[in-house]
Amino acid sequence: MTVLVTGGRGHVARAVVDGLLTAGQQVRVASRSPEQAVVPAGVETVRVDLADPQTLPAALDGVTKVFLYADAQGIDGFIKAAEAAGSPHIVLLSALGVEEGDPATDPIVRMHRAAETSLRGSGLRWTFLRPGSFATNTLQWAPAIRATGTVKAPYPQAHASSIHEADIADIAVLALTQPGHEGKAYPLSGPASVTQQEQIECLSEATGRTIRLEEISAEDYRTTLSQWGAEEMVNTLVKHLVDANNRPAPVYTTYPDLTGKKGRTYAQWAVDHAADFR
Repeated sequence: MTVLVTGGRGHVARAVVDGLLTAGQQVRVASRSPEQAVVPAGVETVRVDLADPQTLPAALDGVTKVFLYADAQGIDGFIKAAEAAGSPHIVLLSALGVEEGDPATDPIVRMHRAAETSLRGSGLRWTFLRPGSFATNTLQWAPAIRATGTVKAPYPQAHASSIHEADIADIAVLALTQPGHEGKAYPLSGPASVTQQEQIECLSEATGRTIRLEEISAEDYRTTLSQWGAEEMVNTLVKHLVDANNRPAPVYTTYPDLTGKKGRTYAQWAVDHAADFR
């Protein structure tokens, strides 16, 4: 069988590709810019833009499973093309909080809820993966750490049960290669809730250098984010930090329940990505 992996340049997608190859699957990687996708030798790449339905038939030809990144604007066209191609099983990378969040104010909830709703109403088989905070989100600190060894952020005691991209990929590969996962929605997290200060300490240990977290105000942080993010997204990110301040994040047992293994800690993620911060 051929598995189509969309978002081929993303951290999760790359880990999914590696896991599928280890499991002996044939993989086709889709990206808006396939020429920039770094894939293992022998892996086919194809251009896919969910906003351009003409790119879909060739990508879906002969495909029985799909690892799909949510894109509310293109989901309906994708579903139509997938149904025409033989209705492959879709494993959707969704988001924690998609059911209880407010789509009117949270663009992350809005996008993922729209994708889930469309898939539920289609004739396709589906599995939803709902991770919370990604450990890779802290890669945003890498330029400052490399340049100055100091991260400027508000709420050093804000918690997150950040998940390693490899843990998401492990569950995706299970859903793509083993029966019993259709119609399931899996909440995913890392194995522990850690604060931003603790994440900085993990990065210091992993890199062997002193890294400092300098606390700034929420308004200064908002100004920094506004340089690259839309106002609605900035408001969402700041609100998440406010809500997480001094409040441990939920930890889900989905990963050990399904794999029989312990989830990878943020400290392990820091070791795996230490080179990005040096």
